Amino acid sequence: MAHKVYGELMRYSQDLKAERKHHLQEGRKAQQYLDHCWKQMDNSKRKFERECKEAEKSQITYDRLDNDINATKSEVEKAKSQFYLRTHMADESKNEYAAQLQNFNAEQWKHFNNAIPHIFKNLQDMDERRTVKLGETYRSFAEAERRVIPIVSKCLEGMVSAAKAVDERRDSGIVVESFKSGFDPPGDFPFEDFSQNLSRTGSDGTISSTPKGDREKDGAPGPRSDPKHPMSRTKNKLWLFGKKPKAPSLEDFSHLPPEQRRKRLQQRIDELSKELQKEMDQRDALNKMKDVYEKNPQMGDPSSLQPKISETICNMEKLRSEIHKNETWLSEVEGKQSSRGDRRHSADNHHHTPQGRESPEGSYTDDTSQEHHTPHHRSGPPQPGNPNPDPHEFDDEFDDDDPLPVIGHCKALYSFDGQNEGTLVMAEDEVLYIIEEDKGDGWTRARKQSGEEGYVPTSYVEITMEKNSKGAVTYI
Repeated sequence: MAHKVYGELMRYSQDLKAERKHHLQEGRKAQQYLDHCWKQMDNSKRKFERECKEAEKSQITYDRLDNDINATKSEVEKAKSQFYLRTHMADESKNEYAAQLQNFNAEQWKHFNNAIPHIFKNLQDMDERRTVKLGETYRSFAEAERRVIPIVSKCLEGMVSAAKAVDERRDSGIVVESFKSGFDPPGDFPFEDFSQNLSRTGSDGTISSTPKGDREKDGAPGPRSDPKHPMSRTKNKLWLFGKKPKAPSLEDFSHLPPEQRRKRLQQRIDELSKELQKEMDQRDALNKMKDVYEKNPQMGDPSSLQPKISETICNMEKLRSEIHKNETWLSEVEGKQSSRGDRRHSADNHHHTPQGRESPEGSYTDDTSQEHHTPHHRSGPPQPGNPNPDPHEFDDEFDDDDPLPVIGHCKALYSFDGQNEGTLVMAEDEVLYIIEEDKGDGWTRARKQSGEEGYVPTSYVEITMEKNSKGAVTYI
């Protein structure tokens, strides 16, 4: 269609424009020549008129001097010669005017009887050819459309078949696979017994399994009374469609959900591998060129390639380092996902015990001796945590959560080494951001200005909450 119809029609249109321009230029030339002949005739006419008037004046002068008895003979002869000269010039102008008039009339007849009809005939022939060509183009267009219609119909039938073959289950599964986060659903909320510090009678004094003296000896932070119900503080964790905070773009994609993080890391590793292969190919090419220069010194200096080879090798080392770093992050993500699957399978078989407690990340432990209690008297900085912590005390979910909004800030009263997984190292007098309040287990989730997050002992910090804060939100 574009080549046989549109292309040919455009070329013919350009040819018609050029031909029409040529005919119009011929008409303008013929009109200009006729105007030139008319100007020559008009000039000769004016000249003849002027010479006749001069001849009449010389005749009047001659007659006046000839009849004047006081005029001398020389004056009469001079007037007579002037009269004869003007009469002769008038006759010549008359002949020239007659010739120019005859020429103009002949040219005017040719213009209106030969030149202009010939030009108009050419324009008419051109328009007739244009009409014939348009008819042929319309026919070619119709034939091309007739040949294309079956193809278009086949395409439309294919579209209808594809629409009928839509598998909403498979399509939605692809979307889910592309955007699934990999987060585990939240665990059950534990029962929080706020009556442990109440004085009990002899009949019910055996409810608490931990003696009060033992709790006082333990230097770790313990449950604290909270004016707000824990359900109100963590209610937003149950919902998936809350307002999600804007996550910073981190190099290791730790701000993304596990599955999305794994895909992004794998994509980056593939890109780095391609760049590494290009650098290796460039290094091989430079080495070959260097060998050629060494064998044929007249072709170039081999030492001139050494800086480029060194730069290429340096780029290769950097790319290998980046690939190794990303592969480490990828193996970490894949290891966490597999460990989560194992824990999920174990939880289905055993479930959690009634006496279990919630760790800072939501995991549960069965050892009630790991409870953190608040001492009544403290002479120095308390030592939080248990000497033998559970390896899963801080759940891996902390590493993959999106950054939580800041709800306050705190100042470190003491330094904390943060040896356990999930805890945050802080120095004395260091200012941190609060992103999750203490749930009653003696731990507060905080974030450094560098973006590093973790749990710190509540008794180690002085907390100032924002007045308009609504609490942290965890997105699953």
